Amino acid sequence: MTVNHASTLSVDYFIRYLELVMNARQCSLKEASHYMSEQFFKGVPHLYGEATAKQFEQAIQLLEKRSY
Repeated sequence: MTVNHASTLSVDYFIRYLELVMNARQCSLKEASHYMSEQFFKGVPHLYGEATAKQFEQAIQLLEKRSY
């Protein structure tokens, strides 16, 4: 997925991205979030800004509530 460095990525964006990773890699939410932290954020949580990092965390929390 293309990332625009000038805008904040949404919770919905990260939910869909995490679901895509979980489906493609057949992995848990925990594994998918770790994968994205390393690959998408390149190990730097605020690589795309603090607001985007918070949206990512919120997406993880929402998916946890859905029992992934």
